[in-house]
Amino acid sequence: MSNQPNPQDLEQVDKLRKAYAAMKAEIQKVIVGQDHVVDELFMALFCRGHCLLIGVPGLAKTLLISTLARVLNLGFNRIQFTPDLMPSDITGTEIIQEDKTTGRREFKFLPGPIFSNVILADEINRTPPKTQAALLEAMQEYQVTVAGHRHELKKPFFVLATQNPIEQEGTYPLPEAQLDRFMFMVKVDYPSAAEEREILRRTTEDRATDIKPVLNADEIFALQAIVRRVPIADAVLEYALRLTRQTRITTPEAPVWMKDWLQWGAGPRASQNLVLGAKAHALLQGRFYVAAEDVRAVAKPVLRHRLITSFAAEADGVTTDKVVDRLLAETPANESQALADGKLPKVISQA
Repeated sequence: MSNQPNPQDLEQVDKLRKAYAAMKAEIQKVIVGQDHVVDELFMALFCRGHCLLIGVPGLAKTLLISTLARVLNLGFNRIQFTPDLMPSDITGTEIIQEDKTTGRREFKFLPGPIFSNVILADEINRTPPKTQAALLEAMQEYQVTVAGHRHELKKPFFVLATQNPIEQEGTYPLPEAQLDRFMFMVKVDYPSAAEEREILRRTTEDRATDIKPVLNADEIFALQAIVRRVPIADAVLEYALRLTRQTRITTPEAPVWMKDWLQWGAGPRASQNLVLGAKAHALLQGRFYVAAEDVRAVAKPVLRHRLITSFAAEADGVTTDKVVDRLLAETPANESQALADGKLPKVISQA
């Protein structure tokens, strides 16, 4: 594979960066701060991934997601997950309908709210596992099966689920298989004092905000394709693989401290998402190649929900973020030799 991208790819990269800047500017009309959250949402979108947002109530998670859908000029549906929600309330159901001309009765599929582009699964952990599982096929296969019939979903298809980290009563923790379907787990933190001051000004005044669409579906497809074409050197690919394999306590690569802190590590989907996320991060930085810094930048959102800490780690207050921090600190990247050998392309533009 040539190290030099073709002119069409360079044009697409430039288009992505300009579109990204325009989208952030539109979102900032409504959302104050949360830059890393916005960055991770867009990276997941460009990688055809899904996101799980974790944050306490009142941090504008829902407002951010609905604003994102408006900026992208895509269809948007919000599904409020509750204990009595049924799978058919999400996917849709078949109803008996009578043909007025012939008098014959036949089944007709009535699509559920999952049939849109951007889906907000609000408080996803408040519904039982049976209903949570209704999202599995949709997120992985971009289709739903009802009464033995497959129904294709609209594309692009982007699931953004929210979860409250502090309330435990009346909640159902997401199974590991469900968590693994999310490319990123995004932590939404409290705003800074300056950001909260600006939030107070905006939300307590009579102010209308006009959001302009920036990208349509076809343009999003084109940008998703360019992410897959970003080259990655063998040294950087091995670095991503090394990070993931060290979390698996049954493999020789796992350090002793990892075996003490974890019950289970990340699977192959984590490795795939590390590479894809790194490619999207590189493009947003204006580079048409992946560096180790790109892998490190997406390590936490990719790995934090795929690691299961041990009882000893929980007793010591060790979170999965702390595990990833130590993993990154003790796993240096070996890019210097790759750069010297000319295996990494040169920077083509600066962010």
